[in-house]
Amino acid sequence: MPVYSIKVNGKLQQADVAADTPLLWVLRDHLRLTGTKYGCGIGQCGACTVHLDGNAVRSCLLPISAVGKGLVTTIEGLSEKGDHPVQLAWEEVDVPQCGYCQAGQIMTAAAFLKRTPNPSQQQVMDAMQGNLCRCGAYHRIREGVMAAAKKVAAKKA
Repeated sequence: MPVYSIKVNGKLQQADVAADTPLLWVLRDHLRLTGTKYGCGIGQCGACTVHLDGNAVRSCLLPISAVGKGLVTTIEGLSEKGDHPVQLAWEEVDVPQCGYCQAGQIMTAAAFLKRTPNPSQQQVMDAMQGNLCRCGAYHRIREGVMAAAKKVAAKKA
């Protein structure tokens, strides 16, 4: 088996796994970064969302061999102190209910707001629609994304 070197949360990491091993399992089982959750395993729920070069990707579908020299960011690496605008907004709005999907929701929202810092409600709904929430906290998720957008705008001002 080959040894893959990938950059995760700013650190070079190695994993001795098969080329088709999903990034999700490398993160969770080999690197012990368990913030990224397994949901459906077919890329439909969003619980496993991480960033690859700043873009939200489903780690359950991405084989380790496809990461290459890309920078992987997990929920653990989004901010050192949990003070990313999306994380702060999530706390203020009290978004999570059970919390299982929240890492994926936060990672999707962070990537979206980086591209679209001043979104409309419809843009938020469109961007977040691929992330499922078992508890149905969609209203609070949208409210959290909008609150985070205000934080991002305030940071730039």
